[in-house]
Amino acid sequence: MSDAPDLIDPNFPKASKYHPDWILASASGGANSLWLTEWLARDLDLKPGMRVLDLGCGRAASSIFLHREFEVQVWAVDLWFSPSENLQRVNDAGAGQGVFPLRAEAGSLPFPSGFFDVIVCVDSFSYFGTDDTAITKLSRFLKPGGQIGIVGAGLMKEIENDVPSHLKTWWEPELWSLHSPGWWKRHWERTGCVDVETADTMEEGWRLWKQWHEIIAPDNRVEIQAVQEDAGRFLGYVRVIGRTNEDVRMEDPMVNIPSDYEQKPLLRTDD
Repeated sequence: MSDAPDLIDPNFPKASKYHPDWILASASGGANSLWLTEWLARDLDLKPGMRVLDLGCGRAASSIFLHREFEVQVWAVDLWFSPSENLQRVNDAGAGQGVFPLRAEAGSLPFPSGFFDVIVCVDSFSYFGTDDTAITKLSRFLKPGGQIGIVGAGLMKEIENDVPSHLKTWWEPELWSLHSPGWWKRHWERTGCVDVETADTMEEGWRLWKQWHEIIAPDNRVEIQAVQEDAGRFLGYVRVIGRTNEDVRMEDPMVNIPSDYEQKPLLRTDD
C-alpha cells in the first residue's frame, strides 16, 4: 500500500514504530488495536515473562505488540479469526517464542485457574462482557492480585432513554452493549471479584475513531458521519482496569455432573 497513511501519532510512540502496511493488514475491527493497546498498557503492571491472555485478539496484532514491547508471553485467543493465519503472522513478526494463537470461546476457555498474570480485551469485551457472570468467570483465570483490562469503543455517558437523533441512522440493537466507564465499574465491582483501579475515557478519542474509519473503511459513511456529528458527546474510547480481590476465592466451574441412574416407576399405576 504505497499510498498508506503513516499512522504516526505522538500520543502513541510505541505504536508509531510499526509499519502502516503491517498495521492495516493486521486490522480486524473498527479500531487501531495498537493505539488502544498502548493506551491500556500504561496502567497495567506488565513485567517481562508474565503470562497474558489477549482475549478476542482478532489477527493478533495486539498480542505481537504486547510481546515485543513488554517481553510478556501472550496467549492470543479469538473465536472468529484463524489461529493458523495468526501463527504465520506471529512467526513473521519474530514472536513465535512468546505469542501462542488458539481458537476458543470466551465462556469456555481451556486454561487452569490462576494461570495468567494479566487479561486484556482490545475492542472486544462488549461482545460478551455485559453478561452478569462474565467478569466472575474470567477472574478465575487470574492469579491473586492479577489485572484485567479492557479498552475499546464505548460511551462517554450512558444513553438513558431514546437514542440521540444524530445517532439513529447508524445505531443498531447490538450497540446497546456499548457502555461508559462508570457502568463497567459498577458492573464489575458489584460481583466482589475485582476492584476497579482505572475507569476513564480517551481524550479526543472520537477523533481517532473517525480517523481510523476514514482509513480502513472510507465507504462506511454512516458511521463516520455519526461519529463526526456526535463529536465526543456520547461516542469515544473507554478503558477499564480491575485487580482481582485476593479475599474472594474463585471455584472451578462444574463441567461434568456425576450421574448414577436408577430406574424408577414412571406412573403411579406402575407401583
